[in-house]
Amino acid sequence: MALLEPATAPAEPTAPRVRRAAVLLGAALLILVVVREITGSNELTSSGTFGSALRLAVPILLAGLGGLFAERVGIVNIGLEGMMIFGTWFGAWAGWKFGPWYGVVFGTAGGAFGGLIHAVATVTFGVDHVVSGVAINILAAGTTRFLSVIAYSPESGGSATQSPQVAGHVFHFTMPYLAGGPILGVHSTPDLLGWFERRHWFLISDVGGVLKGTMDNVSALTIIAVLLIPASFWWFWRTRIGLRMRSVGENPVAADSLGVRVYTMKYIGVTISGALAGLGGAFLVLEAAGIYREGQTGGRGFIGLASLVFGNWRPGGVGAAAGLFGYADALQLRSDPAIHALLLFVAIGLGLAGVWFVVRRRAVGGSLMIVLAAGSFLWWNASKTVPGQLVGTVPYVVTLVVLSVASQRLRMPAADGRPYRKGQTQP
Repeated sequence: MALLEPATAPAEPTAPRVRRAAVLLGAALLILVVVREITGSNELTSSGTFGSALRLAVPILLAGLGGLFAERVGIVNIGLEGMMIFGTWFGAWAGWKFGPWYGVVFGTAGGAFGGLIHAVATVTFGVDHVVSGVAINILAAGTTRFLSVIAYSPESGGSATQSPQVAGHVFHFTMPYLAGGPILGVHSTPDLLGWFERRHWFLISDVGGVLKGTMDNVSALTIIAVLLIPASFWWFWRTRIGLRMRSVGENPVAADSLGVRVYTMKYIGVTISGALAGLGGAFLVLEAAGIYREGQTGGRGFIGLASLVFGNWRPGGVGAAAGLFGYADALQLRSDPAIHALLLFVAIGLGLAGVWFVVRRRAVGGSLMIVLAAGSFLWWNASKTVPGQLVGTVPYVVTLVVLSVASQRLRMPAADGRPYRKGQTQP
């Protein structure tokens, strides 16, 4: 039973991973600072950019974590998009009827309902995971249209494609003294990080801008979403039920022989997966728009799946990938010089990565990165502006590069997507 006991399970090499992640994040920030100095584009590291990036990353993060819970028990969840759609509709309806926090609860429950349908189809009836997920996406779109026709009369301000406006919002927090937030009846306090940001000092002001963006007018849902990253790690690597769920995703036959209730673990994982996706949908309604609109998710469930692969099926990796997508989306809302400066950032980053790969005797991947770096630099040097639409493609391009040059280091759960029937003797 050692597989199932946290006290005797093999320890995860977390310290080296944390150090590598810290080094990579520090290097990325330093490159951004250098690019800002060269181009004069202060938006690259401004608090406004990073605040927007954080808000835009949250729905993707929640969808990615939802995919993590499903795939760690061996179920591919293509239906994350549909579960987010359920979350947007039920979150908007309950928020309109009862208030924003009810919207959070009902939106999460709506996504969990979609996850439960996926679990029944794939676990109990053995339906192909992809087929079930696509069916849920179609079902969610049709069901929410039907519910809107029934629930929203013309007098309510809603229609078949949108809900009435949700009144109020969830709690928002600004850090006192660091970002100027209120405290103990004082309506405003000194904005220390903002003061550093406005000085435009090398690195110091950039760090101030980044930190202020993560502390200024942050919603409670954003805080919850960020805390779910370490909570998910603790769940899977430090609790008995989490270890059992991981064992089901790696080898359900072996787990069953040790007394693990495989079907139960799969149901738990997929239902939590849907709940997290539904919470992401509720966030879109309550924090981004204040209203439900048809097509509101905009493919974020599928982007969450991309962040799951990019993050190597680990909570921290999912968070980093979601942050990358959110940062790219935030830059689209900023000025053209910031978008153009991003080309230089990509060129420097890919060039350094390419040299590192060559030194590590991975010539093919390193050469590909160096070629892409040269192309990005020439593009930056020969142009003055970049179409803003291209910025949104950056995370996808990076994902493809990572998958092509580092696929041997990406490892999904061994039984991910494989059918399992109780009593079988081969995994």
